[in-house]
Amino acid sequence: METSLFSATLAQLEPALTCAPPLCEEAPAEVRWYAAYTSANHEKRVAQQLTWRSVEHFLPVYESVRRWKDRRVPLQLPLFPGYVFVRLALRDRLRVLAVPGVARLVGFDGRPTVVPAEDIEAIRACLEGKRDVQPHPYVQCGQRVRVLRGPLAGFSGIVLRQRNRTRFVVSFDVLERSVSVELEGTELFVER
Repeated sequence: METSLFSATLAQLEPALTCAPPLCEEAPAEVRWYAAYTSANHEKRVAQQLTWRSVEHFLPVYESVRRWKDRRVPLQLPLFPGYVFVRLALRDRLRVLAVPGVARLVGFDGRPTVVPAEDIEAIRACLEGKRDVQPHPYVQCGQRVRVLRGPLAGFSGIVLRQRNRTRFVVSFDVLERSVSVELEGTELFVER
């Protein structure tokens, strides 16, 4: 009698088990960049775990000097606090989500959102050289410009002045974050 009860229960569950498509069929196999949202101040630990797990990732950092009571300490801080970029096929997302300190992949309506490769290249271009790069509040309005010459040629962003210096702000819509870079003698073209 127990066997027939088990068989009846299994017969009821079996169609549900066989009809559900596997995760790998619904998830694209194309390798793309995504933003992983991390616990507070866990970005470097998450990046280390991703290295150990052979997951391609990118943690942009900037130099900051902090004053303590008796000394100044140079620190490398995440350019986007709370985020680490990962490059993977969406079907492999569990390799990232299983990392301690990763909360989720940034997305909308429960689906991870792709970070355009151009945005990753823009971040890398900002970090190259001896430029003073620092986080900047996300800018929603202002004058958009395109850089005509220099290492950031072709990138669009917003220009603002800060302490008699010209700074170029590049906004990343997926994260709703921005980065500002100090410009010297770079020609800008106003976009309309």
